[in-house]
Amino acid sequence: MNKIKHFIEQSWLLVIASFFFGLLIAVTNAGLSPRIEQNKINKRNRIVGTLLPGAKNFVPLDSEIEIESLQGKKEKVELYRAMSEAGERVGFSFNAAGSGFADKIELVVAVDKNFEKIAGFDVLTSNETPGFGDQIKYDYFRDQFVGAPAGELKPVSLGEPATIDAEIVTISGATISSEAVVEIISHSITQIKEQMQEKGLIGNGKQQ
Repeated sequence: MNKIKHFIEQSWLLVIASFFFGLLIAVTNAGLSPRIEQNKINKRNRIVGTLLPGAKNFVPLDSEIEIESLQGKKEKVELYRAMSEAGERVGFSFNAAGSGFADKIELVVAVDKNFEKIAGFDVLTSNETPGFGDQIKYDYFRDQFVGAPAGELKPVSLGEPATIDAEIVTISGATISSEAVVEIISHSITQIKEQMQEKGLIGNGKQQ
């Protein structure tokens, strides 16, 4: 009887301790979330400022852009106009995400002011394998996108990385990760461009 009583007492202590531990984690996460999100915004702005020299201000596009994700779900895209200090548009930027080899890959993509050529991309968040999948962050891979057409891209295993076109040479030893990047950018940019053209935001000399 004493053993049962002792077991019940210990069980209640465990339940109470678990409750307070869970509450502590929830409160901590709630407190850190705004800071984490702001850090991501600051990082994104720094990335775009590098990809689009002269970009000083980032203004959300008024028109709503919604695309179908790689998972088949509808999702809104936060598209920004990158503006110079003089108020001139120097390009656009948006975030794009998809599954890599290890986990989710989130990218920041920049295009020129007419949405004709890719200005480049950088990795916002990724947990790809160090020394392998994380080579998607390296310049020799990323440089292939600079000046590439803002449209459908094709990953290839053989080719000349220095040639700037719609074919992106994947990374040996990190094929899945590098193919994922090509797919993420290609899938997003084609849909975004199509909707912007339909809304009259680009093309025909219109500047928004």
